[in-house]
Amino acid sequence: MKITKICCIGAGYVGGPTMAVIAQKCPQIQVTVVDLNEERIAAWNDENLDNIPIYEPGLDKIVGEARGRNLFFSTDVEKAIDEAQVIFISVNTPTKTFGKGKGMAADLKYIELCARQIAKIAKDDKIVVEKSTLPVRTAEAIKSILDNTGNGVQFQILSNPEFLAEGTAVQDLLNPDRILIGGDSTEEGAKAIQSLVDVYSNWVSIDKILTTNVWSSELSKLTANAFLAQRISSINAMSELCEKTGADVNEVAKAIGMDSRIGAKFLKASVGFGGSCFQKDILNLVYIAKSYGLNEVADYWEQVIIMNDHQKRRFSSKIVQTLYNTVSDKKITFLGWAFKKDTNDTRESAAIYVADDLINENAKIAVFDPKVSRKKILADLDYLESRNAENNANAILSFEDPYEACKNAHAIAVLTEWDEFAQYDWQRIYDSMQKPAFVFDGRNILNRPALEKIGFVYQGIGS
Repeated sequence: MKITKICCIGAGYVGGPTMAVIAQKCPQIQVTVVDLNEERIAAWNDENLDNIPIYEPGLDKIVGEARGRNLFFSTDVEKAIDEAQVIFISVNTPTKTFGKGKGMAADLKYIELCARQIAKIAKDDKIVVEKSTLPVRTAEAIKSILDNTGNGVQFQILSNPEFLAEGTAVQDLLNPDRILIGGDSTEEGAKAIQSLVDVYSNWVSIDKILTTNVWSSELSKLTANAFLAQRISSINAMSELCEKTGADVNEVAKAIGMDSRIGAKFLKASVGFGGSCFQKDILNLVYIAKSYGLNEVADYWEQVIIMNDHQKRRFSSKIVQTLYNTVSDKKITFLGWAFKKDTNDTRESAAIYVADDLINENAKIAVFDPKVSRKKILADLDYLESRNAENNANAILSFEDPYEACKNAHAIAVLTEWDEFAQYDWQRIYDSMQKPAFVFDGRNILNRPALEKIGFVYQGIGS
């Protein structure tokens, strides 16, 4: 099948950038991204490209090039499904907050709703592609729904997980390490796989396009995220030992990272990992392992999450202890709220949990992040349901100027590794703060000797 029309259900962090790059690289294919969120679609269609809802370096230029030519953003889900030959499902799969599997299993409510809507609307054969990160054997459930509730048309289900790192998503899409496509081991499955291979081969060399069965593809995504998160928790575990023994975790990381068997990536000690994938996918993996009775496997992977939670609590505890065991009514300035630099995504950001701990100690939190709004900050805190929205609003101030955010602060906590933080006039910041002036560098990005020379009391991670 020669693909000329693609639809993607879900205009979020995966669907939007992925479809924008496909549209840019395949001008012969009409790509329509649909979402029921009218505000989000309006933002994608905003004439001012600075206002598109996802911040990723380079994304605005790609959207600007393809939008209106062969890239469209719409709320008309039914029309897009009807016309498309390939339908990507790229909707949210949050961790369940209720019932069996609460706190671990993925909530597949939105996936099932998509499948039922596709089944109801489709009048001709379709290729349905899982783009969301899903538990192993979800494709089986989607196929069952489509085959049993559809109009007698043929559906092929493919798994095509994303391996994007937020902040570098555009480069990851333009120059991927690999494209993974899983499908049925049948003649029809092979044809469907080839159709999607042909789309990606417009810009990705064929040796980087890997085809597998559906189950291997689904599990590969969970496994990749689990391995990456495991590395972060491993170096963070060593950071605490470094602090106790007088070692420097940066020196340890450099030494072991030069071993070709280990490599240097994901060995940056920090206040902990965040983002939409790592925790959710590991919990999903834990749940799957437990459901098969593999308790030792489940316990092994769950420890990665336990270590990450410990690192965040340890950071907030260190702030309280250092500030003479009380932060009540003290102003603590957070530099950064996003879970990592070069993104406006805050999901599972360490900043949320550190702020929550400090607000419980009656601290006053001031936040500066170059890409995150006050509205989003409050929504993140309200989502934890630790206290009512009014209390959160009273405890948090957000600023559009970092120097104003730091004025009269008792301490500064660096929660996101934005490059600009290291370039600030730290003498000016020091002069405006309460004394002694404390800096807690949760990302180890600041120049410790320079700050200590100014007069700061500096505390990093792992030294």
